[in-house]
Amino acid sequence: MALRPYWTGQIQISLVQFGVKLYVATEAKSEIHFHQISRATGERVRHQKVLASAADTHDDHAGPDAVVEKDEIVKGYEYSKGEYVTIEPKELEQLRVPSKHTMEISQFVDASEIDPEFYEKPYFVVPENDAQAQAFAVVRQALKETKKVALTKIAFAGREHIVALTPTQDDTLGGMMAYTMRYAQELRDPKEYFADVKKASVDADSLSLAKELIKRKAGRFDPEKFVDGYEVALKELVDAKVAHAPVPKDEAPAPARGKVINLMDALRKSVAGDEKATPKKTATKTAAKGIALVKASKPAAKTAKRKSA
Repeated sequence: MALRPYWTGQIQISLVQFGVKLYVATEAKSEIHFHQISRATGERVRHQKVLASAADTHDDHAGPDAVVEKDEIVKGYEYSKGEYVTIEPKELEQLRVPSKHTMEISQFVDASEIDPEFYEKPYFVVPENDAQAQAFAVVRQALKETKKVALTKIAFAGREHIVALTPTQDDTLGGMMAYTMRYAQELRDPKEYFADVKKASVDADSLSLAKELIKRKAGRFDPEKFVDGYEVALKELVDAKVAHAPVPKDEAPAPARGKVINLMDALRKSVAGDEKATPKKTATKTAAKGIALVKASKPAAKTAKRKSA
């Protein structure tokens, strides 16, 4: 079955223009779907849209005249208390928004300049047809070699979105990615949340051990290694109830093996534990220093009296 594009239009850079198609790059993979069920009867609950006048009377058995069918509903804007202006679907389709048809590139920026919190949803971008492939490939390669992200705007799903266009990481795919982005006004001011974060000094030894721990656990990103643990547990719950078996319950986390005196002690134990888990790796000077400190018979007196926060 042929895939249906989510959006078809043009990318425009100055006088250069070529057709593209966008496909949604994500899909819901959950295998568990819930319905709303009446606790008393076990029947599935059906929802109906009713007139506000019927809802306001708290009538749980509103007559057929109060029920409004889907094709009878239009959007309305309340411009005054209880006063609405209605907007028909065709009127929305005819809104004059150029980005409904063309993504005009307004700027090129370094990818590092865009904070991750601005990215929202990914889309696959491909040439509309073979005739558009050359211009598509040239722009894609230019973005890759200059390491730039193209910023543009696109209108769909009832709003105009900022969009970042980038080449795919895998050159064998030959496509581009489009990421819808959040507007600055949609992000809360981080100062309101970080203002009370205490400014702490960074000890050189602690930093060295932390870097060593990061180095030992570093590796290439493999998304296939990650699974939804909540989904797994939910499936176990459903299977148990269907089979009338004991329902699995959450268990309290195991108590810590020993008391962690402070940050340095925790870092030393972490590095030492990782050393034992990977004996084939050659310990660096920093790791050796950390292990030696763990084996020290007498920790500093001030450190022994304090417990970590």
